[in-house]
Amino acid sequence: MDKVTVKVMSASCKMADITDQGVSLVEQLFKGREAMTSMDAVYYIQPSKENLIMFISDMSGREPLYKKGYVFFSSPIPKDFISRIKADISVVPRIGALREMNLEYFPIDNQAFVTDHDRALEDLYCDNAENTREYETILAQMATRIATIFASLKEFPVIRYRVKGGDGSTFRDQIPKKLASEILNLITPYKTTIPNFPQVETCELLILDRSVDLVAPVIHEWTYDAMCHDLIELEGNKYVMEVPSKSGGDPEKKEYHLDDDDPVWLEMRHLHIADASEKLSDKMDNLMKHNKVAQLQQKDSSELSTSDMQKMVQGLPEYNLQKERLSLHIELAGKINTVISEEGLRDLGQIEQDLVFGDAGNKELVTFLEEFEGENVENKLRLMMIYALADPENFQGEKAAKLLEMANLSPEDMKIIENMRLLEGPHKKKQEKSGGFLKFDRKAKNALRKDRQGEEETWALFRFFPVLEELIEKIEKHELPKDEYQSLNEPNPNAKGVVPGRAAQQSRRQRRGKTDDGTSSDSVLKNAAPDLKHMGQRIIVFIIGGATRSELRVCHKLTSKLRREVILGSTSIDDPPQYITKVKMMSMK
Repeated sequence: MDKVTVKVMSASCKMADITDQGVSLVEQLFKGREAMTSMDAVYYIQPSKENLIMFISDMSGREPLYKKGYVFFSSPIPKDFISRIKADISVVPRIGALREMNLEYFPIDNQAFVTDHDRALEDLYCDNAENTREYETILAQMATRIATIFASLKEFPVIRYRVKGGDGSTFRDQIPKKLASEILNLITPYKTTIPNFPQVETCELLILDRSVDLVAPVIHEWTYDAMCHDLIELEGNKYVMEVPSKSGGDPEKKEYHLDDDDPVWLEMRHLHIADASEKLSDKMDNLMKHNKVAQLQQKDSSELSTSDMQKMVQGLPEYNLQKERLSLHIELAGKINTVISEEGLRDLGQIEQDLVFGDAGNKELVTFLEEFEGENVENKLRLMMIYALADPENFQGEKAAKLLEMANLSPEDMKIIENMRLLEGPHKKKQEKSGGFLKFDRKAKNALRKDRQGEEETWALFRFFPVLEELIEKIEKHELPKDEYQSLNEPNPNAKGVVPGRAAQQSRRQRRGKTDDGTSSDSVLKNAAPDLKHMGQRIIVFIIGGATRSELRVCHKLTSKLRREVILGSTSIDDPPQYITKVKMMSMK
């Protein structure tokens, strides 16, 4: 594998999954490798010139490195590749397979993937970005990786993109359209190059960029998942916890991964932190009270019968695993609640949501800043970013300078806020609804959100929802405004596939199952839930510039609610600290 395919594989499976298939050794293409002339080699590589040269070098001449080479490219190969391979007559008979595997994305969840473009905001949206070499390269690479999703799923999408700007639109406004066009150009040939690929549209793809909702990346999201990644130092999804030593010595450090393999994480991740804390405590109490091993451990050893001892030995591994998992999450929830208390996040969260929903303005913000005792500068910056979006007219000149001074923020922090505004572009007129500056008339104010009907939450600070939730529901109802979200390939109403209007309800009865060639068209995302294949046509949303935990939560929520698999794709998944750093870097390019 090369550097990219190693990352794809690492995101998709464990080493044990590979060795279980009879693979004895995994190596990187550009590291020194020993000849194994009696062994076959599987190459899973990107179709780059460097990789091709290395493969030909491995398999050419009198003494190739391997007996045979089975080559699987992660994305479509350039036309000249075959002729370059055929040019070396010693290589051709040593090739066992040569295929386009079309697998060049990075699953991070059973309903989410990234294209691994961490610097998309910086490379695509900074001043003069369109004149840099990275601009076209990243857009092309992003399109290629997204296209391989549809090759893997054997889906042909209706492609829509968010229209930004008018006659005076900038290069930034054109990015969603450019990406959508490149994806369509890459996917269309699949109809002839991939066996049994759909000839008509079978799912929906919506291309957005981060400006669609500039509040979601900075507001405090109160779910367990979001708070773990926002308030606790994790390395990706990895957390290191001290556990008792098995030898009885000092505590040992152990790594845990917050992922789909942890049932406690799956159950708790989208709950409000207060709800998660309460449930975790109840689960531990129930385990200690009702688990047979726990009950036997509380007895005096002299009271234990041989049968009891057998039960303990048999049940101990499972009991220890359950206790360890619960202890992990109780520790995490405890740390989160400590940070909430120490940094005054409940009060901060309240003013954030009041600003977003139009229940507070400049006067309330000033009062809050005068009384707030929290010292965390980043929290105050996030609050100012929200206010700049909620009330842009009052966040200018001297008014803005005064607020920044009250919050103890620097001119550099103001630059971050200006960079964020750069993503959105020129302010719209008050009566318009658009982008991160969504306007709703409420209490004689313009609010960024209005309360959702029929969705009362049991916990405070759980009102916020990302714009994505409304957009996906509009896709489901066929109410997405065509002037704001244009389609590149409107489907034929008479074709069997995605059908606009009510007829789409009928097509949703189609079941995925096996395709004509016997291959599965079920989700290829990480550990896909088995019931997803029984759902209707997929909705796939791709956000250029980073997605958030709240948007990931919404995709899971709406999959259950709409009975349609909703997949979230993005250049990266960003937590607030990462996002702020990326916005800051936009002015340093």
